Parts: sequence; C-alpha cells; structure tokens
Amino acid sequence: MSRFANLADKPTAAVRSGLPENSVPPRPIHHEPDRTIPSRPPPSRIGRKAISAYFSPEMSLAMHLCARKQGISLQTLMAEAFDDVLRKYGESPVGG
Repeated sequence: MSRFANLADKPTAAVRSGLPENSVPPRPIHHEPDRTIPSRPPPSRIGRKAISAYFSPEMSLAMHLCARKQGISLQTLMAEAFDDVLRKYGESPVGG
C-alpha cells in the first residue's frame, strides 16, 4: 500500500527540493559561441595552410623533444623536415 491514499497528496519534486511548488527548476546554462562576430585567424596564420597527420605517441614525443633541444618550435622543426623530404625527391624546398 502506498504512503499516499491519493497521488494528488504526493509531494512534487519541487516541494521536496525546497523550491516553491509553482516554481520551475533552473535550466542548465548552455554557452553558445557568439556567431555574430566572424573569427579571424591570428596574424601568424594568415596566408598559411595547415597540414596534419597522425603519428605514434613515440614519434610525437621524439619530435617535441628534438625541437625543445634545438630551442625551436615544433612547426619550425617540421618545416625543416618537409624541406629535407622535398630535396630528397628532387623538389625545391620552400621553407616555413
């Protein structure tokens, strides 16, 4: 047998939570990006194109460590590597 003889006598979730019975529980806040202002790339990326690839964690670590030891960015190290590949295959290197 239920504790309440009539379901109308059962307290609502709002009453149990301490909110007034006629109040609406707060909705989660969803922050949408502001699409009214077009985003611009940083000046360092203007006129450049991204090239991406997936490598093993070991290759990633080795490249990051090599760049760090040389005191250069990973992007600079990769540009140097790409130039070396272009030379290897008879193409002109283009630099970073």
